[in-house]
Amino acid sequence: MSKLQGKTALVTGASKGIGAAIAKALAAAGAAVAVNYASSKAGADAVVAEITAAGGKAFAVQGDVSKGADARAIVAQTVERFGRLDILVNNSGVYEFAPIEAITEEHYRRQFDVNVLGLLLTTQAAEKHLGQGASIINIGSLVSRITPPGSAVYTATKSAVEGITGALARELGPRGIRVNALNPGIVETEGTHSAGFIGSEFETHAVAQTPLGRIGQPQDIASIAVFLASGDAGWLTGEKLYAGGGLR
Repeated sequence: MSKLQGKTALVTGASKGIGAAIAKALAAAGAAVAVNYASSKAGADAVVAEITAAGGKAFAVQGDVSKGADARAIVAQTVERFGRLDILVNNSGVYEFAPIEAITEEHYRRQFDVNVLGLLLTTQAAEKHLGQGASIINIGSLVSRITPPGSAVYTATKSAVEGITGALARELGPRGIRVNALNPGIVETEGTHSAGFIGSEFETHAVAQTPLGRIGQPQDIASIAVFLASGDAGWLTGEKLYAGGGLR
C-alpha cells in the first residue's frame, strides 16, 4: 500500500518548481492533493492533469496565502472537496536579492507577507482540521544557514520560518500534529532560471562548495517531503532538514 493512501494534502504555491514536484510526489504516494496557485492557473492545471493521468486525485485551488480570506478559502475548499486534511505543505514563497542600500519597504513587505505571514495565515486556517498524525511541512531555505550577501530580507524571512516551525511544533505537538522545516539549497526551477542563478557565477560557486557536486532538482526535495508527511517520520517534529547536497 502507498504510504500516504487515504491522506489529503494541501500544497501552497504548487503550480511550478518545488511545489509542483512535491504535489506530484505526494499524489504518487497515495495522497489526494489540493494544488494551490496565486496567479498561474495554467501551471496548476498542468500539475493536476499530470496527477490525474497517473491515476491520482488532485484539484487546483486559487488564492493568495498572504491574504487571510484567501488562506481560509483555500483550506475550506480543500476540506470540502476531500472531507479532511492531513498534510499541509507551506511552500508559497518569493525571493528577491538586494544589497542593503537597495532595500525598500516594498521589497521587505512583499517577501515577509508571502513567506512569513502567508505561512501563518494558512496554518491558522488549517490547524483546526488537522488531527493526530497530521504533518505540517514548512519550506525554508539553506540561506538561513549560509546567509549569502544581498539576501538580508530573504534570509530573514526563512530564518523566521525556522523559528515559527519550532514554536508550532511545541504548540501543536500535544495534539499529535508534527511540524518540520525542509530547507532546500539552490534548486533548478523556473524561478532560479528566471532569476539568473542557473548558469551564473553564483551557481558555479555553489556547486564548487557542494560535496555532492551539483545543484538540486525539484524531485530531490519532493522525496524528502513525502518522508516528512508519512508515518516514517512519525518521531520527527520541530526539526530543520537542510537539503543542499552537503553545502554549508
